[in-house]
Amino acid sequence: MNKETYVIEVDQLSKIFGDFAAVNQISFKVKTGEIFGFLGANGAGKTTAMKILIGISAPSSGTATVAGFDVYKDTESIKKSIGYMSQKFALYDDLTVKENITFFGGIYGLSKKQINQKRCELVEELGLEEVVNNLVSSVPLGWKQKLAFSVALLHDPKIVFLDEPTGGVDPITRRQFWEMIYKAAHKGTTIFVTTHYMDEAEYCDRVSIMVNGKIEALGSPKELKKLYQTDHMNEVFLKLARG
Repeated sequence: MNKETYVIEVDQLSKIFGDFAAVNQISFKVKTGEIFGFLGANGAGKTTAMKILIGISAPSSGTATVAGFDVYKDTESIKKSIGYMSQKFALYDDLTVKENITFFGGIYGLSKKQINQKRCELVEELGLEEVVNNLVSSVPLGWKQKLAFSVALLHDPKIVFLDEPTGGVDPITRRQFWEMIYKAAHKGTTIFVTTHYMDEAEYCDRVSIMVNGKIEALGSPKELKKLYQTDHMNEVFLKLARG
């Protein structure tokens, strides 16, 4: 496979805090348009690794490129080339739906004309016409998460990083959210998603599973279930977590 088909390349990447290796020499590649699941229990190192990849934390050693940009030297270029959505902070509760879209459109460097066009498309697509002037704090969590994902796509980024995007939402909304992910990936956007829901691992093209700072498994859900002789990704995860 040609190198240019990879949008993320990581080789022996580490992040050390004192005597503790939060990320310990991990290596993987992510293909353009792929839905890549980055799995692990709390404390496994996945959030630390993601912070390096999105350009807000410097690695201790190893190499990595995101959208062709170096994580050491090109952090600002990385930030402009990606979308990012976290579970805890994605939108401003004290701004309206309309104001959030306008604000983030400006942050992403869109013109007023582009922002207005994107806002109209987004509001119509999500069916938010009746709440567009309501504070985001009043919008149900499920709708808020779908709005946050759409806002992360406003500037047509090459990659979207999603950190536990469906935490706390109901199963129906989770499924709707994943339909949005599929739609974005179908258009060529690469999706890099962390989750602790093992059923969501089934929706990914490939997954990596981190344990104690290291990647202990990497492959498609089908490959990993066959390798660990089980019908469920949850069982794969438990076998790895238990050593």
